[in-house]
Amino acid sequence: MIEVTAKVRVRYGETDQMGYVYYGNYPQYFEVGRVELFRAIGMSYKEIENFGVMLPVADLSIKYVNPARYDDELSIITFVRKLPEGVRIFFEYEIRNQEGKLLTTGNTTLYFMDKKTGRILRCPESILNLMKPFFE
Repeated sequence: MIEVTAKVRVRYGETDQMGYVYYGNYPQYFEVGRVELFRAIGMSYKEIENFGVMLPVADLSIKYVNPARYDDELSIITFVRKLPEGVRIFFEYEIRNQEGKLLTTGNTTLYFMDKKTGRILRCPESILNLMKPFFE
């Protein structure tokens, strides 16, 4: 399993009139987690795209447990519990505040896609090889 934690501080513009993080911002926090997970295993999103691979989101699920507020320091914990199978990769997330209180959980399914043709493809060997040591 791969587990990576990224930190972000809630900006004022990410909150709604009640002072809570607007619900539509959570997918962006999940994206921060995914980007940092790939960076932690040795390949940035930019490098993946430079190899001609895109990762569109095919499925997104979010459960709001407690609200995040302006100026909270959030820990975005991102998990990949199994190696990509075929054409997709599955991510799970927990977002906690500075006290460790669980705020949000979620998951996404992304597909590997050829940047030029737009066709779905199998997970590139270069990515699989970087991930395999975490599952041994």
